[in-house]
Amino acid sequence: MSDYIRLKQGLDLPIKGAAALEVTKTVEPDLVAVKPSDWRGVIPRLLVREGDAVKAGTPLFADKQNPDIVFCSPVSGTVNAIVRGDKRKLLAVTVKADGKNESLKFSAPEVSKANRNAVRELLLQSGLWACIKQRPYGTVANPQATPKAVFISGFNTAPLGADLDFVLAGELPCIQAGIDALAKLTDGGVHLSLNRENCGKTEFRNLKNVITHVFAGAHPAGNVGIQINHISPINKGETIWTVNLQDVAAIGRLFLNGVYDTAKTIAVAGPAVKNPSYVKVPQGVAISALAEYFDNSEGDIRIISGDVLSGTTVGNDGFLGFYDNLVSVVPEGNYHEMFGWVKPFRCKKFSFSRTYWSWLCGKGRKYQMDTNTNGGQRAFFVSDVYGKVLPMDIYPVYLFKAILAGDIEKMEQLGIYEVIEEDVALCEYVCPSKIEIQNIVGKGIDLMLKEMA
Repeated sequence: MSDYIRLKQGLDLPIKGAAALEVTKTVEPDLVAVKPSDWRGVIPRLLVREGDAVKAGTPLFADKQNPDIVFCSPVSGTVNAIVRGDKRKLLAVTVKADGKNESLKFSAPEVSKANRNAVRELLLQSGLWACIKQRPYGTVANPQATPKAVFISGFNTAPLGADLDFVLAGELPCIQAGIDALAKLTDGGVHLSLNRENCGKTEFRNLKNVITHVFAGAHPAGNVGIQINHISPINKGETIWTVNLQDVAAIGRLFLNGVYDTAKTIAVAGPAVKNPSYVKVPQGVAISALAEYFDNSEGDIRIISGDVLSGTTVGNDGFLGFYDNLVSVVPEGNYHEMFGWVKPFRCKKFSFSRTYWSWLCGKGRKYQMDTNTNGGQRAFFVSDVYGKVLPMDIYPVYLFKAILAGDIEKMEQLGIYEVIEEDVALCEYVCPSKIEIQNIVGKGIDLMLKEMA
């Protein structure tokens, strides 16, 4: 029997440009990239040189702190460039695809007969261990640890987010194999959360070997961190692992076929997209391969790997992030509107606080949103606005202030173990002071990793 959890706080951002449920292109990549910055806390050690031939599944770099964790090429081809930044910091390894789609073959045991060590060793050897995140802090999971549970979100509530039922249609056997493998890594079971709106129709309800929970509510109900907070809150000394559902399918393909296959179907969406729809791409695909969906010749749009609230700006020359299944494209808000705050009659702008009269136009209306913050940063003040969009049992204002003060003891007491940046993205969106709250939380996590190591 499923648990039913209804969330009263949250906000579904009414932004135009949702992707139509159709695949309009399959990208044959020319260039892909694997970026160490996609994984928090990873210090990379290069394993290849420019010009080396690689196959899908060939390790490109490893984590210096844990050499067993490797990060692999998603395609076959040659290493095109080792991209470095200041102080020779490794920014990316780019691979020029040869179009052959050759992959290393791994000796995968039958999932039902495999033990914990066998599953762990195969995931480490293949590079798919990088798919598993660890809470607290959202780092790559420690292979030597045993989590109290594994959590998977079976739906997406982020603005313009990809429809997981659509992108994973027909992948149920792979997902089931992935879940069976992950179940070997914990004694607390695999927890799968479904959306109340379609839990009776989704194929995911047929998955076995999972503990199912049903959530109802606005974004961020689909965030796995929110789900963990309501099902099994994290206390000091506890560890929970999380995996994206598309990555669960990749793990299943590894055990069924013995190959490193991280290809995915992503949404290309947003107000500035010409034909919002879905595209089949390899992991780490170059954004330039999607250029037909938007026009940035004037530099007046923002291209984001991920959703508009918590994604990363990548621009024309960037690459898709490892965990992302969405490219969002929105107009830049590089304009100033005089006396904007005293114009309540604007019906074409959305306001969470109902400052504008647009809320009278009905709940189903979508808006042509841009990146304008409609004001500058001001002093931090105590307000209940964050609590209206953050359905977690924490005190967000006091947590953010404890982080700013660098008070580790208070951070622990106020819930730093429960959150990562994506969980507080809506707090930043509705913040009347325009404070970069995700940046604050990120600095708090970095401080905890440094001081608690």
